[in-house]
This record gives sequence, C-alpha cells and structure tokens, in this order.
Amino acid sequence: MFDTATYVRRRNELKKLVKNGVIILFGNNESPANFPNNGYHPFRQDSSFLYYFGLQRDGLVGVIDIDNDKDILIGDDIDIEDIVWFGSVDSIHDMAQKAGTTDSAQMKSLKLICNDAMSKHRKIHILPPYRHDIKIQIFDLLGIHPCQQKESASMPLIKAVVKMRSTKELQEIEELERAAVIGYKMHTTAMRLTQPGITEKFIGGQVDGIANSYGSMVSFPTIYTQHGEIMHGAPSMNVLEKGRLVLCDAGAETINNYCSDNTRTMPVSGKFTQKQLEIYSIVEACHDYTLEVAKPGTKYADVHFAVCRLMFDRLKELGLTKGDTDEAVRAGAHAMFLPHGLGHMMGMDVHDMESLDQINVGFDEETRPNLEQFGTNCLRMGRRLEEGFVVTDEPGIYFIPALIDEWKSNGHCKDFLNFDKLETYKDFGGIRIEDDVLITKDGCRFIGKDRIPYHPKDVENFMDNK
Repeated sequence: MFDTATYVRRRNELKKLVKNGVIILFGNNESPANFPNNGYHPFRQDSSFLYYFGLQRDGLVGVIDIDNDKDILIGDDIDIEDIVWFGSVDSIHDMAQKAGTTDSAQMKSLKLICNDAMSKHRKIHILPPYRHDIKIQIFDLLGIHPCQQKESASMPLIKAVVKMRSTKELQEIEELERAAVIGYKMHTTAMRLTQPGITEKFIGGQVDGIANSYGSMVSFPTIYTQHGEIMHGAPSMNVLEKGRLVLCDAGAETINNYCSDNTRTMPVSGKFTQKQLEIYSIVEACHDYTLEVAKPGTKYADVHFAVCRLMFDRLKELGLTKGDTDEAVRAGAHAMFLPHGLGHMMGMDVHDMESLDQINVGFDEETRPNLEQFGTNCLRMGRRLEEGFVVTDEPGIYFIPALIDEWKSNGHCKDFLNFDKLETYKDFGGIRIEDDVLITKDGCRFIGKDRIPYHPKDVENFMDNK
C-alpha cells in the first residue's frame, strides 16, 4: 500500500474527471477453488479498487459520492469464527482511515446508498464487472441484468480510470522495477534449469515458485512449452528434447500487485541450430527496432506495422515470403507469422485495465482497431504513446501447422507466401522475445536494471555457465 495521501489524491482527481454522481468501486470477494471455504490463494484484489483505496481485504466496496465530496468504505467486520481460522484483521473503520477517509459502513448500507441515489435520479457510475458474484451483487443493488451490465457501465468513469492509470506515477514505476527484479529471477532460473530430460511442468513449477517467494503471485499463468507456436501453451508433462526450442513467457506481481511480463526463447540443448538462429535473429531485430521508434506522439499501431514490414523483409531473404512488402502487410500476410499485436499496456494488470474493454484502453477516438483482418484484430494497443505509459514489446515468429494448411488450401495471401518453403518449418515451433518498456520524454527504455539474456550468444553463454 502506498501512503494514505496517494489514495486521497487519486480519488479527488477521479471526482474532477467524472464530475457528478456516485461512483461505486467493487473490490473482489474470495473465489472458491472447488468449495466455498477452499479459496484460491493468494487473494487478488480488483485493480481499480486497489488503485483508489489500496486495501487488500476481500468483501469491500468503495463509494465515492462526488456531489457531497464524501468517500465511504463499505464492508462487514469479521467475526470470532473468522478470527479463529484466519487471525485478526483491521476493522472497516480502521481500514477506511488507512485509505484516507473517516466514513465507513457495513455492507447492508450499500443498498440504502444506492436506493437513495436512484430515488433522487443521481447518476450511479460502475465499471464493467468481470466476476459473476459481483454481477449478481449489481443486479441486487441496481436492478441491471448481468447481460446488460457491460453496456450499462459508466463511460465517463471508464475514461477517467483509463486516463489516470495509463500514465504511471514515479512510485508505480518503482514498483514495476521491483516486479522486473522478480521477473529476472524467474527467467534466469528457467534458463539454468533447461536441458534435455526434464519436464516442462517441473521447470514451470520452479518459475512459479520464484514469483510466489519474492512477490505476491505470478502475473498470469506461466507459459513454458516446446510448442512455442501455441500462444498460451501451458507447461505439460512432456520431456524436453535435444534440438528443440522452448518458449518461456512468465511474469510476477509485487506485493502491491504491479506486474512484470517477459518472454524468452531458448534452445533445449543450449546451442541454436543455424535454422533456429536465422529465425531468432529476425525476432531479435524486430524487438530492438521497437526501442528505436517508440516515443511520445507515435502511434503504437504504426510501430507494430513498422515491425511487421521489417519482419516480412527479413523472411523474404530466407525465401519464406515474396512480393511487395507494403502490399503484403496491408493484405495481412504477416499474420501467418505474427498473429498478435506488438504489445499491450502494463501496470497493475499484466494486460492493464483490459477488463474495461481493450477498445477503451489501447485505442481512442483517433485510433480505431481493425476487427476484420486476421492478426490485426488482435492488436491490444494502437493509440499514440505518451510519457509515462508502460507497454510490452513482444514480436514473435510462429509456424502454426494448422494455419499453414488452411491458408494454403484456400490460397489466402498466396502472392506473398511461399507455401512449399513453409511446409519445411511445420515442426519448428515458435519464437517470441518480450520486454516491458517505459515511454520517456524523448523515447523509451526497458523496465528493469538487469537484462534477461536474449541476444543469441548471451543466451548460449548463460546456459553454458549454469
């Protein structure tokens, strides 16, 4: 938790942006793994509630009454039964004071607050809910059916939250740097352990353990797989095989729930083959090119497509692509190899604020997503960059057998792709290199003091000196 003044300042700024009405920010409840008293651990608070109130306990709701300039923490004090099992915690009154407000009330008061606001035709602002228990709670409080709650969410509140959370404060950047330290330990652990004969599951578990022991939790389920062409490949019981590549996409959350998100791809045997090195070097060049062109005022969509053109040109040198590069990228031929966007916002969520709908986070009135074209429709971030934004830089090249077969059978982008050559890469897998990037006054820089090895010789040398 940051200092109390941080949360007071943030709520005051939110009031100015939203202007009138009552804001209700729902914290998360415990989520049962398989029965009510066996919850997932550790508890994860809603990020927007955490941003404005800073409190980690379950079963809390923050009310920000803009018109009366009053902030209220709502929640029930725990009873002796809970204390026996979980220990004592601060009272709702004491937690309210930590968050910078003297007003608190029991959960039953929330219905009275909502009824009073509705009777006076005051606007009640909510964010789009993503958990079903909160959807039911909103239904009980406001009478909005769960199927209509996303559309009923307050756009003024969404825009205000996105505006505030997009630009990171210095103390937030410091937290992201702490997350990067944990991420470094996670990825270098994976590199040290990677060798033939060990299961993906074992190394994935070791990586998760680093996050749990140094921070709060992993920032997303760890990806560690020899099938790097599968975007979200979970660690399996498959044994690592000599000659194959393994992709590790993993990140941590600090105690204050700020995230890291990095990806490295490494040879199981410790040495890249020539074929692997040729593709890896293209991804490496695309990754580094982002650092040259990403700066305030530049659309991240433009950075994405600049990377796609570079990638397509380099693949042309290997005989995998052909034709005019600009026409090929306009046609979406690059998505054969890169079916996702270059990156996304980072912060308290690994895909920061994505629950508020990516069109509100990664795009704006000027920059709109293309939802029709395969690959391009997966861009999470396209808007102009601003100083203080944190985004991921994660180009990749993937050889997906089913995608190769489908495009070959229907002739999609046949003027730009050499399908006969692609056939020889069906067993290749995939490569991704990812780092977190802070947009600075004049350009950008990596988050994290220590760089997880990613240049080919650095990867090989690190793996050789286990």
